[in-house]
Amino acid sequence: MFQRTLRQAAFFGLILCAAGFLPHTVQANAEHADLAALFAEWREFEHPGRHNGAPDYRPASRARQLDALPAWRARLEAIDPSEWPVTEQIDWYLLWAEMNGMEFYLRVLRPWQRDPGFYASVRTYQSDTPAEEGPTVHDALRLWEYPVWPRTSLSQPRPLNPSERTALAAELQVIPALLEQARSNLTGDAADLWSAAVASFDAQLDALDRLRDRLGDHGDSELGEALAAARDSSREFRDWIAAEAPAKRGPAGVGRAHYSWHLRNVLLVNASWEEERVIHERELARSHMALRMAEARNRQRPELVAADSPEAFAELQERSIREYVDFLDRHDIVSIRPWYRRALRERTFDYVEPDDRNFFLRVHHYSPKPLWAHFYHYWDLEQMREDPHPSPIRQDALLYNIWMSRAEGVATGMEEWTLHAGLYQDQPRVEEVVWIMLATRAARGLASLKVHDGEFSMAQASDFHVRHTPRGWMRRDSLLGFEQQLYLQQPGYGTSYITGARITDDLIRQRAEQRGEQFRLREFFDDLNDAGMIPLALLRWELNGDDRDLRAIVDAFQPLD
Repeated sequence: MFQRTLRQAAFFGLILCAAGFLPHTVQANAEHADLAALFAEWREFEHPGRHNGAPDYRPASRARQLDALPAWRARLEAIDPSEWPVTEQIDWYLLWAEMNGMEFYLRVLRPWQRDPGFYASVRTYQSDTPAEEGPTVHDALRLWEYPVWPRTSLSQPRPLNPSERTALAAELQVIPALLEQARSNLTGDAADLWSAAVASFDAQLDALDRLRDRLGDHGDSELGEALAAARDSSREFRDWIAAEAPAKRGPAGVGRAHYSWHLRNVLLVNASWEEERVIHERELARSHMALRMAEARNRQRPELVAADSPEAFAELQERSIREYVDFLDRHDIVSIRPWYRRALRERTFDYVEPDDRNFFLRVHHYSPKPLWAHFYHYWDLEQMREDPHPSPIRQDALLYNIWMSRAEGVATGMEEWTLHAGLYQDQPRVEEVVWIMLATRAARGLASLKVHDGEFSMAQASDFHVRHTPRGWMRRDSLLGFEQQLYLQQPGYGTSYITGARITDDLIRQRAEQRGEQFRLREFFDDLNDAGMIPLALLRWELNGDDRDLRAIVDAFQPLD
């Protein structure tokens, strides 16, 4: 039933040659358990070790990892998966992508050397993706893991017990050592990364102040002293960045060639910088056109009215959760897992006054349904926790944001797919909101491409993003700054939303053609969910039996220069 061309041992040998490996070392009798064991060792190796209690990003540590990488590639090369089931072969390529990712980080991205914002290690909320977006310091302090800082809107905070206070103090004590090390490590000249990092440490200082307020009076305790030291070192580091940033003059983007290499060989997206530009130009035009057509169709209908009180907003969110999940179930789009309604209720928002609403809060106060569609993310996260993939390689988040085309692509695609399925038949004005959301994502993705190619500065990218978002809904605020900074820090992230959605369109098309009258959306999305958070090139192979995207990536592989 499936085309399993990569199960041919001879063809696998060609893959190894294309990837710069030595096929004569392949052991054809290797088992998936051997790959899983290698994966576990690899993840231990990926951690940089510690210096004075902080993750070690000093040049010698980075050089040791880079020097050791060929030996890890050779160990992977020695495992021949070509006769394994497709789902197990896919795991081999996940480890291959992670090794490519490490090389790209060590040789090109180098956030520990180029980006002061990398060292902002205090995280105030759980990301909606399998791991934090963008380069993240190892062992970051995730405040939401402590009960004093609720993880969700349904969580009930409580004071820390003695063991939790000790653990939090230990994590806070890492911050001064990390920031002291950072001053020596940061020898790069990427102007935009330095300028943007000031806001990152403003946010860290704000988080530490809020933590102090939540903890109460612990000034004389080990925890209080650790918190004060973390705050002092963060403030001093923030001031140092602000003083150094004006002297920085270098480019921050990775360049077109490196962007394409990373897109193909780390993210496993069968596209190039140039192809993503075409996709985003087309989607920017399509979203604006669709918005104008929807406006024409709705011109006799009343304008949307936003929730105007905390009570009205809470009721709107609860009602829309019920309506949205019931719609998916009634239309056989996806099987409703036990956690679906709870996961959305955990992510409800507090009411925000109109003048203080950023882009997405503006959307949400008009209608929460478009963001509930995007919050497929949280269903992904709950599935990883409640029903993890049987392979240890897919149970936790892949490194280097390798999951991004799947995570952001499906979340973004669901906004439009549910529109086409009729979610807004009784609220046609909300369709306009969906097209505005697509337009802003196309604009910011296109801007991120231009930044990495050196055509735009981050400020110019922000202007482009604002200018091409309809109705003036995107403004120059902290959300805009966060997004543009992230997409500069992590090549491919700004485009993953739309590129991933359009690739998933094609997976649906292909599955429908294969199954004919037996095609069911529910079956497609159930299979997609059960395959785990893996790149779409590998999902095409696992779901549809088509390895063409992966084959194209491997055939075109060239060593990183």
